[in-house]
Amino acid sequence: MMTDKVRIDSLGANSLNGNNETYLARQAEFESNVRSYPRKLPLAIAKANGVWITDVENNQYLDCLAGAGTLALGHNHPDVLQSIQNVITSGLPLHTLDLTTPLKDQFSEYLLSVLPQQGKEYCLQFTGPSGADAVEAAMKLAKKVTGRTGIISFSGGYHGMTHATLAVTGNLSPKEAVNGMMPEVQFMPYPHQYRCPLGIGGDAGVKALTYYFENLINDVESGVRKPAAVILEAVQGEGGVNPAPAEWLQRIRKVTQEHGILLILDEVQAGFCRTGKQFAFEHAGIEPDIIVMSKAVGGGLPLAVLGIKKEFDAWAPGHHTGTFRGNQLAMATGLTTLKILKEEKIAEKVAAQGEWLKGKLAEMQKRYPVIGHVRGLGLMIGIEIVKPNEAQDHMGCYPADGELSALLQKKCFEAGLILERGGRNGCVLRLLPSLLITNDELGIFLDKFEQALLAAGVKPV
Repeated sequence: MMTDKVRIDSLGANSLNGNNETYLARQAEFESNVRSYPRKLPLAIAKANGVWITDVENNQYLDCLAGAGTLALGHNHPDVLQSIQNVITSGLPLHTLDLTTPLKDQFSEYLLSVLPQQGKEYCLQFTGPSGADAVEAAMKLAKKVTGRTGIISFSGGYHGMTHATLAVTGNLSPKEAVNGMMPEVQFMPYPHQYRCPLGIGGDAGVKALTYYFENLINDVESGVRKPAAVILEAVQGEGGVNPAPAEWLQRIRKVTQEHGILLILDEVQAGFCRTGKQFAFEHAGIEPDIIVMSKAVGGGLPLAVLGIKKEFDAWAPGHHTGTFRGNQLAMATGLTTLKILKEEKIAEKVAAQGEWLKGKLAEMQKRYPVIGHVRGLGLMIGIEIVKPNEAQDHMGCYPADGELSALLQKKCFEAGLILERGGRNGCVLRLLPSLLITNDELGIFLDKFEQALLAAGVKPV
């Protein structure tokens, strides 16, 4: 084992007398093989501020991952830090189970105010601190309300890695050798702007997918029993940044209402101004029965909450519990974050920046045909990497290039840019930066991304 002594500097940050490689080697010794991000982003973070991260070797990176969208205001926003300090010096307990505090009261009131119709028809349920636990609670509640057991989910969806949430997640890789998945999960195809799952594309593809869903629910010979709930993301994140067409979402909402099926919208990653609206489902003008919230709702600290239509609040006391439902620090940072997002009209800023950035990437696409498709809403953007020298399919789409996507992520990192990948075979580079990123910083992103393209051997045309 390494014998370097840990020192505590004046800021209270632990640091070794070593470099990135030293830390990574120790992490490999200490931690399970399950760790993932250090394999793609081999750094040890010393400090962070806004959209910038500095490693222990004093290298600086533009962070377009932001804790997978958790850090809506970026790293160490001064108001967020002050809210933590206020709690620490207030005498409030840090752990309260689901007992009431004045802080929890303030947070609950404010969170409800940003839900549809100022939350008048909703109540809140604090679950365990992960989005997965909130999804688990949502599905359990739907089964309790309806008396039915089935769940409809969608290909490409991501809802968590616990046993039940994995069952409704599209990615097959983590399901390998995991037996006894939650039964009666029916997957349906999800619209895709670039690769229509029905091989039709365009408006015709969306209409066909809409009909397919409605017919499955109405068909008495479909072989699929009426489900308790439909769960989906209005913009799929891990699945490759796929926004759902508004008309498709509207029809799903109508069909579920007609059949007494609860509609669960997973807004864990897309919620809280990420897509240019408070919630991604607002682009379609619908109201879910259950809204799943985590990541940004805690202002960078662990917190997960359900927004439940009051008519479906069928829980008996204690029928879904969790020790860490009362994270006072997360409620403080969450309240601060929600106020800044609303009072500074961040959603409007993000919507404008997203359109500008997609336009710039579309211009870059003309010079670099390996960029097959640019999509997303607000500052939740995906760049699909393809093989433009191979044959197109009948819809004009080139084969996906997961290998080049992985190389580009590596070259971005070497250029000082942190990006995540997603989508089928990891072919989509994903942007999830702080919602406070400036236009100048977006320009730096574009410069670094083009630098990575060239470093990966991609020649402009």
